Amino acid sequence: MKRSFRKYHRIFGIIVSLPLVLTIVTGMLTTFVREWSISIGVPASFLLSIHTGEIFHLEGIYPILNGLGLLGLLVTGLSMSGLFGKKTRQSPKN
Repeated sequence: MKRSFRKYHRIFGIIVSLPLVLTIVTGMLTTFVREWSISIGVPASFLLSIHTGEIFHLEGIYPILNGLGLLGLLVTGLSMSGLFGKKTRQSPKN
């Protein structure tokens, strides 16, 4: 079972990494441009349109896809961790 979860976790990680990195980087850059007035040559509105998925016309589903991807990684990662495995009884030592 753990082997199949590792396989799915690896695949989810690869698929989910690009949109998440894009969301993280554009969110940070938007904060730099708007709040700290650091000019990077790109307007904050353009960064925000990338951040929300509006530029790809996915603004309605982009956050849902990011969330589902993270939930998938969380479920597969926790299942591999052994936190929710069966507890084995230790036999008393005589």
